[in-house]
Amino acid sequence: MKGLGDLANIVKHAKQLQQKMEEVQAEIAQMKAEATAGGGMVKATVNGRGELIDLSIEREVVDPEDVEMLVDLIIAAVQEAQKKAQALAEEKLGPMADGLRGLGLST
Repeated sequence: MKGLGDLANIVKHAKQLQQKMEEVQAEIAQMKAEATAGGGMVKATVNGRGELIDLSIEREVVDPEDVEMLVDLIIAAVQEAQKKAQALAEEKLGPMADGLRGLGLST
């Protein structure tokens, strides 16, 4: 019957991990990451999921004759903010990997 006790402990631990994962995912969704491009002329803010939630562009960088440069700056700022958000999320999720290893699962 020891095997059933072990299984019950694994199931209990898995449920606790699932609850913790949901809490961490909610925290991640609330996090924000910012990045700039063009010496701070373009600033992008994304949430923890990497979704763009704010974008600011200084008037001086808007040149109707060079729209491509503005597009490049926007893309650079957004991509950098998304990288930062991903790093924050991975940092927050790191302890979850330890919990999975505790169940005998590898990540």
